Amino acid sequence: MTAAPTTEHTYILGSVTCAPGERAEGLIPVGTSTYGVELGIPLIIVNGTEPGPVLCVDAGVHGDEYDGQEAVRRVLATTVPAELRGTLVGIPCMNTPAFEAAARTSGLDHANLNRIFPGDIEGSYSLRLAATFVRQVIPAIDVLVDLHTGGTFGEIAPLTIVQGGYEDLATEIGLAAGHRLIWKGGKWGGTVRHPTLEAGKPAITIEAGGGTYREETVEMHVESVRNIMRSLGMVDGEAVLRDDYTDVTGTFSRSAHGGFFLGHAGPGDEVKTGDLLGTIVDHYGHTLEEVRAPQDGIVLWQRRIRTVQPGDEVVIFGAVQGEFPR
Repeated sequence: MTAAPTTEHTYILGSVTCAPGERAEGLIPVGTSTYGVELGIPLIIVNGTEPGPVLCVDAGVHGDEYDGQEAVRRVLATTVPAELRGTLVGIPCMNTPAFEAAARTSGLDHANLNRIFPGDIEGSYSLRLAATFVRQVIPAIDVLVDLHTGGTFGEIAPLTIVQGGYEDLATEIGLAAGHRLIWKGGKWGGTVRHPTLEAGKPAITIEAGGGTYREETVEMHVESVRNIMRSLGMVDGEAVLRDDYTDVTGTFSRSAHGGFFLGHAGPGDEVKTGDLLGTIVDHYGHTLEEVRAPQDGIVLWQRRIRTVQPGDEVVIFGAVQGEFPR
């Protein structure tokens, strides 16, 4: 059962019920494993005692992105129900099969959950997971914040994705996330924010860190969520906004050769046209390929796994479009 958002009364999402001023946790079932364990979407809910919006914060869409998962747990653990206006819904690990595999994609069907929304309730597990989220979670929330990192394969500069075409809907919370770089979404679809935005509800993706787990990245995500909560009036205090934001695009540079990747410019570095961003060498140290900046801009993401195959992503390059309007 899925209830419409409610902020003054008992909140129900899936099979989880949370009374005003209380906490609750549980699972939205999606399927059962071969060894009889119920699989699904884990929920942590804090229901306030005063009216306000329903904010959902998710992480772990990619199983090897750990910092956001801990950030969700930390935000929910430190939110006091009696001081909350509205309801806070936390999904600490959306994609548990990918987490168990310590991988970007699901260990059950090897699908990339971040490319298959709105899913298919008759499809493989990942497609059913996406469809369950669309059917049960989106109708029961008002706002979505999707936390990511660069994963084990790479590291990304702190940035916020405000999907192009939905600026009027998502810019307010996008700015409140607090990162200078604003990326107007990728050309790809199928992310969790897409069906949420299409339902007329604000949704953003926040990216930071990766390559490994870092406490500073966890705290960065925690502060972004808290500032968004302040901007939504869910907790006391004024949201802190930057004086300026930078609008960037994102272009994926892929290798033509396999080999050993050496990065020469890190996430967040400003570079000029022709600057060396990375080199691919063979086992003898011979240079097979150089990756250079196509124009002035900013390195958004850099590969951290040194093994590279032809066609692998090695750099995401950001061309600066100008200031992002407040």
